[in-house]
Amino acid sequence: MRLSLAAIVVDDYDTAIDFFVRALGFELVEDSPAVTHDGRPKRWVVVRPPGAETGLLLARADGERQRAVIGEQVAGRVGFFLETGDFDAAYERMRTAGVTFLSEPRTEPYGRVAVFLDVAGNRWDLLGPA
Repeated sequence: MRLSLAAIVVDDYDTAIDFFVRALGFELVEDSPAVTHDGRPKRWVVVRPPGAETGLLLARADGERQRAVIGEQVAGRVGFFLETGDFDAAYERMRTAGVTFLSEPRTEPYGRVAVFLDVAGNRWDLLGPA
């Protein structure tokens, strides 16, 4: 078995694609038309970091309940972890692309880390070697 996808609830497909592809450097793996269980149109949108096996399904919020969790999928804590071999280069590229960082880079026993927000407001750790 393997984990192939994790979903992130977003407000808009195209805004989310732009953020993950342009600002984070992910690949757009798929963007296909689909329908909900009751026949309404939606899209199947998958992005992933280059070389990664696990991707993110960008799921546009459908209804008030789903809109309420945009940016709060893990109740305000860091819930996603993006690992890089060159922390400083990734940090600078992301800052230049307009990514919002909530902390300055710091060194922890497990490596270099800085907390940032994705397009939906979810908290991520950018992680690199110590």
